[in-house]
Amino acid sequence: MTDAVDVNSADSWPDDADDVAEGYLANWFVREGSAVDEGETLCEIQVEKVSIDVAAPTTGTVAERLVGEGDDFARGDVLARVQPSA
Repeated sequence: MTDAVDVNSADSWPDDADDVAEGYLANWFVREGSAVDEGETLCEIQVEKVSIDVAAPTTGTVAERLVGEGDDFARGDVLARVQPSA
């Protein structure tokens, strides 16, 4: 079995917010166990009141959501894990 791929918040962080350390997870668009395609929007985060869609890094299944809707997180925190398709 292939290892799950981390959905790292730093990968979606806006370039003009390098001095900001925290974000807010506004919405999840997928559930744990959902099949996703690479590039599909998983969730929406907010950094400095700017909304950013976070895309799936690979095609597979959402194995785990690590940050809840409405929760704050630090830049670089893993938001979810996607188990790649075989």
